[in-house]
Amino acid sequence: MSAPRVVSVAPASPAERAGLQPGDEILAVNGEVPRDVIAFRLLTDEPDVVLEVSRGGLAVELDVPKRAGERLGAEVSSALFDQLRTCDNHCEFCFIYQLPRGLRKSLYLKDDDYRLSFLYGNFTTLTRFTEADLERVVTEGLSPLHVSIHATDPEVRASLLRNRRGATSLRWLRALLDHGIEVHGQVVVCPGRNDGAVLDDTLAGVLDRFPELATLCVVPLGVSRFNTEPAMRPHSAEEARAVLEAVHDWQDVYLATLGHRLVFAADEYYLLAGQQFPPPEAYEGFPMHEDGVGMARTFELEFTGAVTEATGVATGFFSWVDGAPAEGYRAPRTIASERAGGGTAVALQARRGAPVGVLTGTYGARILEPLLAHLGRDDVRVVAVDNRFFGGNTGVAGLLTGADLARVLTDEPPGHRYLLPDVCLSQGRFLDGTSPDDLPRPVEVVATDGIALRAALERR
Repeated sequence: MSAPRVVSVAPASPAERAGLQPGDEILAVNGEVPRDVIAFRLLTDEPDVVLEVSRGGLAVELDVPKRAGERLGAEVSSALFDQLRTCDNHCEFCFIYQLPRGLRKSLYLKDDDYRLSFLYGNFTTLTRFTEADLERVVTEGLSPLHVSIHATDPEVRASLLRNRRGATSLRWLRALLDHGIEVHGQVVVCPGRNDGAVLDDTLAGVLDRFPELATLCVVPLGVSRFNTEPAMRPHSAEEARAVLEAVHDWQDVYLATLGHRLVFAADEYYLLAGQQFPPPEAYEGFPMHEDGVGMARTFELEFTGAVTEATGVATGFFSWVDGAPAEGYRAPRTIASERAGGGTAVALQARRGAPVGVLTGTYGARILEPLLAHLGRDDVRVVAVDNRFFGGNTGVAGLLTGADLARVLTDEPPGHRYLLPDVCLSQGRFLDGTSPDDLPRPVEVVATDGIALRAALERR
């Protein structure tokens, strides 16, 4: 157990009025030692909180007068104060096993912690879930959760997870649904393993055993050039079309039986199959947007002005969890100087009116090109970046690295404006550890949504 360290205190908040300072370590709240930021929030939700903190090695007690439900106003350094529950599955399709050496240590950490599922939307297999976990989830209302299903057949699921507990752990999914917990499911489809008849069996099993699921996303596995599993390979176009046919057929069944479509296919399947994306209404509010379902349609709605607010990935925690740090893919995309308009933004002033190159991955290029074509501007072009760093079927913008961007930008003309989607950055760094300042051409970091891109293009 490690004490959470305060990283920021909101102005005029109860925490500031009580004298809490960045760098303080919170040892206890009202005499209790919180084990994670969820417990921390529940304890600080009470009125008149007493904080026991360590400041420079000295114990300090702070009385914090506040109303019940009023936010404390302090952000802490981590989400979990005790030990992270790591994943003990050995899924052959796991992308973490396909990472090269030398990346940030945090990228190699596999978690299967229901708390991160609640806080960040991470998917858990429930193979390490316990009765005590169920009691806490139900008692504290930790909803929604996100569960990796992959297959409802016990033997197939255990084989996919390479964990015998995978055959029985979906009993916890049934228990969660029985207690009214909202759960979003996921099926990662591996050609020859859980597609075809197995996928149909899984979707039938969901209807039979887990019809209360909020949503279910069907996504293709990612295969990098570092993959060592011979059975794992990308989908063919024909296989992608078969997956879409199964999903659409079961959408009709679910709609007729449950009143909503329930299951949705990731955008990648439509790109792989060469098919049009469904109309916006078919996504029923885009509940699985962060899992790559409906991103293309939402981007189009944003870019064309059909909606006024972005649907994109939110940074930070769910809004009610006060004090929680932004971690993983929810971490701030840019560093403070970029957010404040410094760094590469200064160089942009000299390029106003210059031609614009919109950087993106190979999948993103296929979405952006028709949208930009409708602008009727000959000064705007898409610069597709082939992902040679990871290779395989890696085509999403979020996995672009500085090395690949540098390779492409070296051959691009100087003096142009280059727009870079922020989704490929975390705390101002690419996955390979480089930063936008390391690129051979200055870039303008733009939020990864249609509204932000349109606004950037309008700045001439």
